[in-house]
Amino acid sequence: MSVLARAPVEALVAIGANLGDARASVMQAIEALGQLPQTRCLQVSALYRTEPFQAQGPDFINAVAKLETALTAPDLLQALQALELAAGRERPYPNAPRTLDLDLLMRWHERAFVVYPLRDVSPERVDEATWQAVSAQIIERLS
Repeated sequence: MSVLARAPVEALVAIGANLGDARASVMQAIEALGQLPQTRCLQVSALYRTEPFQAQGPDFINAVAKLETALTAPDLLQALQALELAAGRERPYPNAPRTLDLDLLMRWHERAFVVYPLRDVSPERVDEATWQAVSAQIIERLS
């Protein structure tokens, strides 16, 4: 993981499980998210039970955690995948039942490949601070 100090940003993580003790897996994941390096958990939603969407298996237990983290988006994604693996996550086929599923919801504002095209189609959604935050990233506009 990166060692450079970065200003913390907000990240939203969807948490879900539908194998084993799904509720316990979600609760353990919430605790683990708050223990990631350079990260703290700011808020957690209620737990929700949902039927699998475009998938099979038992109902899911879901939640969303709001984090403050200084990890880069790739480092946070790697940390989420490590937590999934530690919980026994397997990916035998798309949308397979899972012991733990962690999805990064909102780090788009750190990614030039999202911010630049978004500014083209919806400039009101890209404020100056967001634009400046990605301005040093290498990106090329094609005709």
